[in-house]
Amino acid sequence: MSLLKAATSLAARAVTQRAISTSVPKLGAHDDIMEKWPADRFDKHFIDYLSRPEIDGWEVRKALSELHDFDVIPAPKVVEAALRACRRVNDYSLTLRFLEAIKIKCGTGKNRELVYGYIIDQVKPVLDELGISTPEDLGLHKPELFIPQAEYWWERKWYKEYGYDKKPGYEF
Repeated sequence: MSLLKAATSLAARAVTQRAISTSVPKLGAHDDIMEKWPADRFDKHFIDYLSRPEIDGWEVRKALSELHDFDVIPAPKVVEAALRACRRVNDYSLTLRFLEAIKIKCGTGKNRELVYGYIIDQVKPVLDELGISTPEDLGLHKPELFIPQAEYWWERKWYKEYGYDKKPGYEF
């Protein structure tokens, strides 16, 4: 009887130890922040981070990459803070890529025109103040050397977006 009790207690201790030693705490994910934080706290986090005077180029890229990983379109206040941070580290190309990323996040069709247009209208004073042109102002919103090719069927989705659906010879 005592042998059975000893074996049971050893087995129970081994299971307990195994469960404790193999259990891994869930590391913080992006989705946790979105679920726990209200929208204003989320915006404040990025605005405060990007508004730091000692921020460097790596930290700006890190913040913008992290912001892009979330499944949200940033509020105009956050976009303004990001544009000011890009200008502070003197990285003009990053401002253009950030604006392009926002445009991509806005979806397609009329939704893109409405949401992206709204954001650009809201941050226009900051763009003018900092001397930043949008990709549309610079003519970068359409590819310069795009030539449609019939054998690449996956490109057809871009034909209409870039105006090739109205040109003769590109009908499929």
